[in-house]
Amino acid sequence: MSVWRLACEARVVRRALGFAVVVGSVLIAINHGDAILAGDVSAGRTLKMGLTVLVPYAVSTLSSVMAMRGS
Repeated sequence: MSVWRLACEARVVRRALGFAVVVGSVLIAINHGDAILAGDVSAGRTLKMGLTVLVPYAVSTLSSVMAMRGS
């Protein structure tokens, strides 16, 4: 099975979304919490927060795919 097909499997996506929400929220609080509390949330900062959530999603997906492939 291809890497892309494995990455799009429902169980992989659900697991990655769970990690992204939990880990991403913690990272956003650590890295952007002071700005959020101060009300200083610009478009650029919002983009950075989105990327902050994307990282644990990508790591979880890659980890799941590699485990499923036996690599």
